[in-house]
Amino acid sequence: MRVAFGNGVGNVAGMTASRPHDATTAQPTRVFLGALIALTFAMNSIGRGVSETFAVFLLPVEKALGVDRAAISAVYSVYMLGYAVAAPFAGQLIDRLGARACYGVGLASLGLGYVAAGSVTSIWQYYFCVGLLGGIGAAAVGMVAASSLLSRWFTRRIMSISSLPYAAVGAGMLLFPPATQLLIDAYGWRSAHRILGFATLAVIPVLFVLPLAKFTAGSLEWRNARAAAASAGTAWTPRMALKTGAFWALFLAYFMTSVAAYSVLPHSVAYLVERGFDPLVAASAFGITGVMSVFGIIMIGWMSDRFGWLPTVTGSYLTTIGGIVALLLVTVWPVMTLVYLFVLGFGLMQGARGPILVGLVARIFTAGSVGTIFGVLSMALGTGAAFGSFLSGVLHQWTGNYVIAFIVAIMASATGMATFWLAPSLRQERVILGAPKTPSHSGNSPSQS
Repeated sequence: MRVAFGNGVGNVAGMTASRPHDATTAQPTRVFLGALIALTFAMNSIGRGVSETFAVFLLPVEKALGVDRAAISAVYSVYMLGYAVAAPFAGQLIDRLGARACYGVGLASLGLGYVAAGSVTSIWQYYFCVGLLGGIGAAAVGMVAASSLLSRWFTRRIMSISSLPYAAVGAGMLLFPPATQLLIDAYGWRSAHRILGFATLAVIPVLFVLPLAKFTAGSLEWRNARAAAASAGTAWTPRMALKTGAFWALFLAYFMTSVAAYSVLPHSVAYLVERGFDPLVAASAFGITGVMSVFGIIMIGWMSDRFGWLPTVTGSYLTTIGGIVALLLVTVWPVMTLVYLFVLGFGLMQGARGPILVGLVARIFTAGSVGTIFGVLSMALGTGAAFGSFLSGVLHQWTGNYVIAFIVAIMASATGMATFWLAPSLRQERVILGAPKTPSHSGNSPSQS
């Protein structure tokens, strides 16, 4: 049975659960599906919003702990490395134990990390609290879990659907960094950390009143497809995906895109302050990029399903490059016009490639463990972001500015765009080498298609 949702966006089958009395053939309502999307949106808002406050904390924590720019920048690198290591495990957690366990672990790690960060006395403690614990928490409440849950209920226009929780990145950046700047101004950076941490922990009790078991169960169509693929030996596993060129093309594109974004994003507030802008103005500009990304991500998701993802992703990269160029020019002309252009270009396309990546994983690795495969793929986000953020800090330390760092970001964006064009398996949305055999073939091992 098909149930249209959001102007035909969703193609879902009957809702099922593991227990016989859970209405295994019940038709999911729009309210149910809307609640699922709202849940993934809210969790991703918290995970990314709290984490991105690092851009606001950077200068006061740097001064209070008496460290240089490279050392404080490494905090964000540790955070993204923590995210990279935790993402595959988050995928296993959501696929094996369900949404309540995954989200609970994520909120606890993120909240406790920020509460503890209010009492640190050395940079190494800050690495552990905000970096490692924050990275683990963000991985467990973010798009790894969302991609797994949404792919269980929506089987077409997945790029449009996944753009909605991805847009939460912008919502989180709109809310948390400016609010954090106000908290710092009013209570200091230590109390601001504690307030954010306790607010995150306060969300955990809500998990016990939501129908997370039903969200995790998936549609009848999805469950049947999984069972059929498992019996035929065609269900994709992370190990099988790792043997394909499609996975590594996606990994490279995700890595280079992350290098580009995070060579700029966590340093943008400090950069604008150093160029003479008021700290609140800089934090607000950072937050407004989040507002723009809400519209940009949803627009890219819709355009990908409407006009094709390849021309859409190309346009998104070119727009991102234009935004970085505008920010680079602020070095020479520190005027608000260039800041607006940066916010428009970079902000509009921030996270815009995410729904396309989720859609390609769901389409190429059909009937597989999407959460786990996307979790492994998300290591590219973590390692790319860690490398980009740390490299920008080091280059600033060496040169005294961000000029070379932003040029690196432009080159990384161009490389990510080229990867989508040069990888046949991505353009054709099918695996060229290493695909598992279809039911018409004998055996269960991967074969060439």
